[in-house]
Amino acid sequence: MDKDIIIGRNPVIEALKSGRNIEKIYIAKGTEGSVKKIAAMAGEKGVPIHYEEKRIIDKLSDENHQGVVAYVSAYAYCEVEDILERAKSRGEEPFVVLLDGIEDPHNLGSIIRTAEAAGVHGVIIPKRRASGLTAVAVKASAGAAEHILCAKVSNISQTIDKLKDAGIWIAACDIEGEVYYKADLQGGIGLVIGGEGTGIGSLIKRKCDFTISVPMKGKVDSLNAANAASILMYEVRKQRDG
Repeated sequence: MDKDIIIGRNPVIEALKSGRNIEKIYIAKGTEGSVKKIAAMAGEKGVPIHYEEKRIIDKLSDENHQGVVAYVSAYAYCEVEDILERAKSRGEEPFVVLLDGIEDPHNLGSIIRTAEAAGVHGVIIPKRRASGLTAVAVKASAGAAEHILCAKVSNISQTIDKLKDAGIWIAACDIEGEVYYKADLQGGIGLVIGGEGTGIGSLIKRKCDFTISVPMKGKVDSLNAANAASILMYEVRKQRDG
């Protein structure tokens, strides 16, 4: 875990200056001085900041953290164009999964594991309010993160527009959608999966071409995001395989 955190004010400042991919920064409440500079730099770069009690920061690191701990990515992200190029190089229609606000790294890792197995060309995640490919997520992927492309974008909505311009149909996973096995999921397809408990944002949902749902016949009214994603990815796989 040590390689995935940066401890102390100056190291975090230098990491921000260098453009290193920082997932989030924890700052102890009540700290003064250079933490204001850290907060300002993080704000400019869109890095989420969490203000916590000092005892919480103490649990993140045994070292002298000076009230600041940053989590950095253990993974090199790609560009959306790289995902489209991978599909082209394989002679296949693009198959993309877009995640809107998946905050649990275990869910992210599980989705990536299934995506790699189902032949997805790439996964797209937002920079803010979402888990990145931290060591926990990479471990949960059971090695799949080393083989699948993952892009981290500033704006999922704008990314959807880019994919649609490339001829890809975008399907949102939503409880009010058409039952997934009745939908035509062939051709270039992008599946949008919403976050745990919050679902897909209204703006992003409106950007999608259509919505699909997993029928719920039991007492619970929804599935874990990773489970729902797995069902939909393998329906795409099924339709592609005929």
